Amino acid sequence: MEVHRRLLDEQPEYATARVEVENRAFAYERGDEATARAGVTRIPVVVHVVHRTDAENIGDAQIRSQIDVLNRDYRKRNPDVARTPAVWQPLTADSRIEFALATRDPAGRPTTGITRTRTTTVGFGTDDAVKFTARGGHDAWPADRYLNMWTCVLRRGLLGYAQFPGGPPATDGVVMLHSAFGTTGTATAPYDLGRTATHEVGHWLNLFHIWGDDGTGCSGTDHVADTPNQGGPNFGTPVFPVVSCGNAPDGDMFMNFMDYTEDAAMFMFTQGQAARMDATLDGPRSSFTCATEPEGPA
Repeated sequence: MEVHRRLLDEQPEYATARVEVENRAFAYERGDEATARAGVTRIPVVVHVVHRTDAENIGDAQIRSQIDVLNRDYRKRNPDVARTPAVWQPLTADSRIEFALATRDPAGRPTTGITRTRTTTVGFGTDDAVKFTARGGHDAWPADRYLNMWTCVLRRGLLGYAQFPGGPPATDGVVMLHSAFGTTGTATAPYDLGRTATHEVGHWLNLFHIWGDDGTGCSGTDHVADTPNQGGPNFGTPVFPVVSCGNAPDGDMFMNFMDYTEDAAMFMFTQGQAARMDATLDGPRSSFTCATEPEGPA
């Protein structure tokens, strides 16, 4: 949310765009608008590996493992979704979104969907330096055609961060700590099940943290009607029920991907969250509902 607040402060056009994005999201969740999306939307992904050491230069298998996790989680094909408490089982959602490493680069040339950049930067922050070649990272590919993902070393214990819809194209995408990415290689417990990227891509698709992000405790909201009111983030591996904000007997939906628990403790999105994703893919990210990768050279 730090990036979101910074952009609101620094860029009036971002604030204006965010109003439009949220108005659309509210209409979809209320049922005033029906999604125009037919079938499954497949999003081309480019992973920019920014590394100072060989260990940080994560392997292709680790990257592919992360794409696999995203596809399971966003299609409700992750086996652990069965652990959702019975009261919320009917709310669990298949978002009808899939992800695939890009097969063509912006010029139409064949690609693995992976770039590799050696940097002299010891660790990156949320100032978006990792997203620019001139600042030690790698420039984004066109944000209307690719989901840009960067892996690197992040400072201050940060696992990842994302940019909400409506922001500058040059910085659009998600950033992850390399050791909280995928399920193999450098991925390290308790963040070795790929859920950091699931969470951050949720922000990219316009999902807020489940407890709300306005710092007002029980009066905050994630703007989703079917997630219980929640006083703040949950950490670790909570045991159901965890009660806050008078939400007994069922308590917090801490197993939602948009909470802050460890990877093994989060495993579901709700129907209301899926409606917000629909609104995003019909609105500010509608370019992904069409063929988005450039054709190869003639």
